[in-house]
This record gives sequence, structure tokens and C-alpha cells, in this order.
Amino acid sequence: MKQLLQNMRDGKTIVEDVPVPTPREGMALVKTAASLVSAGTERMVVEFAEKNLIGKARSRPDLVKQVLDRARREGLITTVQAAFNRLDQPMALGYSSAGTIVALGKNMPGFKVGQHVACAGGGFAVHAEYAVVPRNLLTPLPKHVDFESAAFATLGAIAMHGFRLAEPQVGERVAVIGLGLLGLLAAQIASAAGCNVLGIDLDPRRIKLASSLGLQAVARDQAVDSSVAFTANRGFDEILICADTSSNDPVELAAVIARDRARIVATGAVGLNIPRKIYYEKELSFINSRSYGPGRYDSSYEEDGKDYPLGYVRWTEGRNLESVVELMAQNKLNVAPLISHRFPIEQAAQAYEVITGKKKEPFLGVLLTYDEKKEESVARSLSKGSNKIEFSNIARRPSSTVKLGVLGAGLYANATLLPVIKNIQEIDLVGISSSGGLHAQHSGKKFGFQYATSSDDEILNDLNINTIAILTRHDSHSELVVKALKADKHVFVEKPLAINSSQLLAISKQLKSSDQSLLTVGFNRRFSPFAQNLSSFLSHRTEPLHVHYRVNAGYIPLNHWTQNPEQGGGRIVGEACHFIDFIAFLVGAAPISVSVHALPDNGKYREDNVSMTFKFFDGSIGVVDYLANGDKSFPKERVEVFCGGKIAVLDDFRKLEMIENGNRKTIKGAQDKGWKNEMIAFAKSIREGGEPPIPYEQLIGVTQSTFAAVESIRSGGVVSVT
Repeated sequence: MKQLLQNMRDGKTIVEDVPVPTPREGMALVKTAASLVSAGTERMVVEFAEKNLIGKARSRPDLVKQVLDRARREGLITTVQAAFNRLDQPMALGYSSAGTIVALGKNMPGFKVGQHVACAGGGFAVHAEYAVVPRNLLTPLPKHVDFESAAFATLGAIAMHGFRLAEPQVGERVAVIGLGLLGLLAAQIASAAGCNVLGIDLDPRRIKLASSLGLQAVARDQAVDSSVAFTANRGFDEILICADTSSNDPVELAAVIARDRARIVATGAVGLNIPRKIYYEKELSFINSRSYGPGRYDSSYEEDGKDYPLGYVRWTEGRNLESVVELMAQNKLNVAPLISHRFPIEQAAQAYEVITGKKKEPFLGVLLTYDEKKEESVARSLSKGSNKIEFSNIARRPSSTVKLGVLGAGLYANATLLPVIKNIQEIDLVGISSSGGLHAQHSGKKFGFQYATSSDDEILNDLNINTIAILTRHDSHSELVVKALKADKHVFVEKPLAINSSQLLAISKQLKSSDQSLLTVGFNRRFSPFAQNLSSFLSHRTEPLHVHYRVNAGYIPLNHWTQNPEQGGGRIVGEACHFIDFIAFLVGAAPISVSVHALPDNGKYREDNVSMTFKFFDGSIGVVDYLANGDKSFPKERVEVFCGGKIAVLDDFRKLEMIENGNRKTIKGAQDKGWKNEMIAFAKSIREGGEPPIPYEQLIGVTQSTFAAVESIRSGGVVSVT
């Protein structure tokens, strides 16, 4: 299918062929009929992308600080590579569209195939022939609402939310400053609600357009005098600022024309230097409207489909979307006159030349349209079970016995693992999948895979693939591991192996019946050259070890997916497993018990400031201090080992000091956490039919010990690891 993409590194806006996305649970696959180009949000994205590196840095000093902090912690080369990788990721443009449902994931009550819908959401209602959209960001279209009108529904919901925040009453006077798309929609909504509306704009063409829609509108230089007459010198009850300008004039004008104790709502991106004197004297209320209603930026609402109770949250973003299309059906919201341009998806890049001013022509509503005949051919290929994009001119490695299929093409895959795998000649890159298709297409082309797809099953059922790498989100790991083992594939899964005991049990059972397949987990640190030198230093020990592993993990907000116990497993299960495994590697066995002490969360943390003490069968003790309350600019990891007259200190996988009998040996080098060595070891085990790179007893035991650590926090006692 065709999809419009923005490259954040070189600024190019292009249309690419990508796999049709696969709808997950709670989502629908929609065949797009029309999508609206945002002259605000999308123009800012494109203009940022077109800046050179210095321009990007000047416009986002917050990101520059993050890069500098990481450079201090991990080194300049690693940081630069990571930064360029992020910029190289394609960005899907678009957030407002309409079309027809052609397939449904599980748990989609109220929706059916063939239904016409309006779609919302960045990353969902994108400019593409097909889009996967969650149920709370879909609303059925009433009869007589056409696709082109419905494509405006998301922008209408933004205007609707701003209007609701103003809390207007029937008969009140409402001013709308800025008569672009957002302003003209807001003015019509206010008028439909029984308010008396006056629009204000600099552009005489927009004033004329507002008048043609039955609205009163005046020029900026007439605004103050007209407002006096319009409100009988009382001032406006509510002012909606819908302008798009860095100027502070709209905020200042709003105060002048407002009545005493009026409400002012900014929905557009404007200067926000509030003049205190007049705002104080009139005791004005000012609200910065956030997108299109409650639920926005809440992943549990938008992605997981958890709606808010109607009695507590009357107007969510989904219900605002529904309200907008109802106004369209009642002919109270007319968007057809707002359409200034239409471009077929193949010519979508021209739309951005219009909204960024490159074409030097006036515009308002810019729509992308889609060829239904082409879409039907895509639908036929989907019905045959084929949904992949094949890449030509890919160098094959026919002698390789490791034929790799990758599930997941996110940031970790692109920034860390795939650059490593690409340079291992023993591994042949066959296929890669991601549920949206877009990232698989980008990664497949970039790293030299034979094909990309949005279907995991396409990879799992490919007879030419004998090895699967699972790089998806944590909650899907165990299910995909079991599926891959059942398909007689060797499996590499990025940590964690599982996020609860029942998932781990399912994997253990499947391993017993899949004795021809090898399994390993992305516990890469044990494969680092520094780790191997440290292990050799301790190899002839006759006493138990004491290992202290301090981790400056850094703060992660509670709404991040890794903090969600059902999705990421939490930080102990999701990341601290790395450090427990490293100690298990040095000891040569998994822990047998754990006790944990935790700092109070105080509403800011979620069990991510902890000191975990592990005991081992030989009497060794391992302590992992995992802390999220430090400064990220400080190095992340430090390991100290004491044993039999020996001391070893490993600093952030850059420097290893080993002390014995007064002699000190120091090894320094670029940071190496062992990703390449682990994949080489795994490939060797597959080729030679040897033992798995990490003993299963340690894979299972380390994972189980993370669950025991969480239990210890809550019980306050020592927990055995079974």
C-alpha cells in the first residue's frame, strides 16, 4: 500500500510502498477514503525535519541536553550513532481521516466490516491507503456524512474540546480569534450551540468565507470597535483563540474585548506572554486547550480501549469525535467550503509544498484522496494470506545455516541489535515484521532483509526461516516464544523472557517438547569481553563470591509502557533481570533466594529504587542496587567483586580493574555490552548443534528470581526461588 512518510534526518517527505498493517485486539483495519493534512501540527513537523542539525538543535534545546548527558555517560560515538538512528526513523504523518472498515481485531463490539467511520489519532489515522485504528478513536458515520467531510472530524473535535472548556451558555457572546480551519470549525460549533459568534482575522478572504457560512466576522483592525457594538459594550463572555502565530497579539486582544471574569481558551499555537495588568483587573480565566478531549495522551484509553465512565467524563475525545459528525449529519457544521486542495496519495508530497508556503498559493483545507481500485487489489492479496513487501538486490548468504526472521522493528531493533546482526556473515536476514508494517519496511530495506511484512505468522510459518528473533514489547514475548518453538524454530528473545510465572511455565513446558530448538535471551552483558576477562580472573576460585552491582537506571515516568505491569512487567522484571543474570553468570548458577528493601515510591516511582540481595547454592551473595532517583548524566553501571583475596571493579563496561596480591591489571576500551558476541555465540550453537549459549537453568532461574524480588518487596521477607 502507499503511505506518506517524513524522514526527520534529511527532511524529505515521500510516499512509500509498505505492508498493509495487521489489526491487533481492540483495533480495526480501515481502508482510507480521505485524510486531512494539518496546516498546523504537520507543517511544524515538516519544517523541523527540513532544518539542518544546527537548526534542529536550536529549536529543541531540551533534546540537546539529553544528547549531551548521554554522551557523558556512554561516550560520543555511541551517542551520535543513537541520535542519527532516531532521526533516521520514518515518521508517519496524519491524524484525521475517514474510510471503511475492512477487518477487525478481537474485542471490537459495535463495529463491523463494511462500516463507514471517522478516524483520529497520531500514528493511527495516518495518510495511508490502510490504517489500523483503536476502537476509542473510531466513530461510525451517520448517513449522508461523506468521507471528505468526515476527514475533518478530528480537527473538529479539537475545536469542540476548546469550546467545551470555555463552558458557554446559550445566548452568550463568543469571539473566535483566527479564522483558519480550526477557527471556522469552532465558530460554527459555537453558533450551533446557540451562542452569538463574532469571528476575527487578518485575512479578508477568510472573513469573506466566514460570512458565506452565515457567520459574522471582522478584520483585526476593526475588532475592538466591532466588539463594543456586538456585545453592547459588555465584552465577550468567552473568547476562543484559534490563531497560529508566535505573536502575543491574540492573547492581548482577547483581554481587551473580554468582559469582567470572562473565560479565554487557546486552542491554537500562539504567544503566551499573559499581560498581567488587564488579566488581573478583569480577573480573567485562561486555559490552554489540550488537543481533542479527555483520553488524549492516555495510552490506556487510546491504545488499550479503556473508556472513561460517562457519568464522570461526559465528553472524551471519542465522544467529541462522535459529536462532530452528528453536527455534520444535522447540517450544522459545513466543511465542504473549507476544502481548498485535493491531492491523490501518490502526489501527497505536493500538499506539504502548499502548507509550508513553497508553492506561494493560498490554502485552507488540504485533503489527500485514495484510488479505490488500487485498494481493492491490495484487499485481494490480503485475502490470499500474503502481505509482504519484497526487496530486490539483496545479497544472499546461501552458505549460512542461520536463516533469521525478526519479529519487531522498534527502536531497540534498529539502534542496537540489527546493526550488529547485519555484519555477522553466518546469519542470513530473511524476513522482518512489525504490526504496523511501516517500521518493518524501513528496517528491511535498511538492513538488507529479503522481505518485510506486518504479519508475525508470515515469519513464523516461513519454511525458509529456522531462527526467530523476538524484539517486540515485553507482554508478547512468552506467547511468541511458544509459537516459535512449536514451529521448530530456534529462538532469540530480548529480555525479559516472561513477565509472570504462568508465562514462564508455558515456556518451560514447551522447551521440554522442543528439544531440537535452541532458546536464548538477550542477557548480553555476560558476553562482553570485559565480562569474559572478569570470569577468567575468578575461574579458579575456591570461595564464594560477593558481587555488588550498582545501577543508575534513571527516572522513567509512571505512564511509560515499561512501568505497566501488564505490558512491560515493571522495571525489576523488565530490566533488572540483566544485572541479576550477570551475577548468575559469575557465580555459575541462578539464585536460590532473594530479599529486597525498597525506598518509598511517594507517588513518583514504582518499585524502582531497590536493594536486592540474592543468595546462591555455594554461599555466594549478590547485591543489585537498582536506582531510578539519580542523575542520568552519571555512568549507569558499576560492578565490584570480592573473592579469595581478589578484587575486581568493572566500570560501565569501559574499564575493568583486577587486583590480586598487590598487583593491579587494568583493561580499558570502548563500551561493549556484548550484543555482537552473544549473537555470534548463538549462531555457532545453531550451526554446530551445541548447547545453548546460556544454560536453561539460568535463563529460567534468573527470570523466576525477578518475580521473587517483586514478591519480596510486597511481603517484606526472604523469598525462595523455585
